[in-house]
Amino acid sequence: MDFMSTVKGSLLEGFYPAGWDMAKIDACCDPANKVTDRQAFWNDGFTPVECDNLTAFDTYMGHEIALQIKNAKDRGEKLAMILPVGPMGMYKWAVFFLKEWNISCEHVYTFNMDEWSDAEGNTLASNDPAAFQNAMEQALFNPLGELTVPASQRNFATKDNLPTYPEKIKALKAEGAKLVLVYGIGRMCHIAFWEPQFAGEFATEEEWKSQCYRIGAKLHPLTIEQNALTSFKSRTTLVPCRANTIGPGLFLQADYAIGGADGVLGRGMQWQGMSFWMTLRYGPTPWITSSYIPTLPGKLFYLSELAGPLVAECN
Repeated sequence: MDFMSTVKGSLLEGFYPAGWDMAKIDACCDPANKVTDRQAFWNDGFTPVECDNLTAFDTYMGHEIALQIKNAKDRGEKLAMILPVGPMGMYKWAVFFLKEWNISCEHVYTFNMDEWSDAEGNTLASNDPAAFQNAMEQALFNPLGELTVPASQRNFATKDNLPTYPEKIKALKAEGAKLVLVYGIGRMCHIAFWEPQFAGEFATEEEWKSQCYRIGAKLHPLTIEQNALTSFKSRTTLVPCRANTIGPGLFLQADYAIGGADGVLGRGMQWQGMSFWMTLRYGPTPWITSSYIPTLPGKLFYLSELAGPLVAECN
């Protein structure tokens, strides 16, 4: 007795994206497999990196971000970076290494991948505790002090600025800049807030891949609940139901990607294991946004518990 054998006629029938093959998802999570076994669709330069604990995770991921900034500086190149709010712990270590190395971020151009919004794309005040701009300023830009990214080179996903991302990134790449994507993976396997159900709107994969952004995107109910648990102290009533977000037309342009999967709650509980396994084993499909991540060169840092086995354990 499981999900597949009991879903018909239940409140969950039709709840998940139409393109999700639940039997295939279940097979992806089979304990007989090892999540890091390389798959045919992986980029040769894609590497999952296991982390035994959250301190190691934050440190390794922060070091990787700082190293990309340093390497671009050493090459005399500009660097474009798409940045997330979630995960967050790596930023304090990126700050630590950049200060230790005395590396100025004057050559860095940042693009925050998303922001909470209403249906028209209006966003929270930049100093609101829930605003992603505020989170980035507190976690990265302000702590860097004199070494920080110039304010004029920081981009946030407001309804007026998000539509300028494609041309800004195009211009930077034309000048020789590399594009580095930093990301987390949502419960619904989104990257940024590009949700899986959006796939049903497009006739072809090529059309889906061409989408650079969306204003006032409708978020999946499980995305709302994920954020209620991780960012709003369980208070669902505080979570906006929409967001402005970049799309695959931008994040799939990345020359290098730095990912983090840290969705472990403790006491044997977690929320991200299945999403992590789907990302690595399902194979690319617009119905699972994160399934394209292994097609990009880069590193995906993850907490050991997410590697499973993903089996029942009553908590």
